[in-house]
Amino acid sequence: MKKTAFFIMTLLSIPAFANSACDKPRDDFDGLYCLNKVYQEADRELNENYKKLASLLDPQGRKALKSGQLSWIRERNDECSKREATGFFVNLNCATSTTIGRSRFLQDRIRECVSSGCRNSKL
Repeated sequence: MKKTAFFIMTLLSIPAFANSACDKPRDDFDGLYCLNKVYQEADRELNENYKKLASLLDPQGRKALKSGQLSWIRERNDECSKREATGFFVNLNCATSTTIGRSRFLQDRIRECVSSGCRNSKL
């Protein structure tokens, strides 16, 4: 019983440690890890919103949504990343805020579809 209780307590303390580690990263690599976790969540939410909106649209709307999404990806990449001879660089703050903005845009379109009907002209 003691081993089980210790194991559960250890598992419960891991998220708290992870949160505090991201509150005060020790170095750039810890900071990168934390920024990446936030970006991954924003990207997951974006994909979820994209799929939900696509399911509400007619074929023309889905085509417009896909075209808009591909255009947005190009803009995000141009704005938030660069390729040089020494490597490929991504500004995760830029990528995250841009992704959150796009996700909000998709949420607004979902809200319109549900409340007053989908408007392909806004995609």
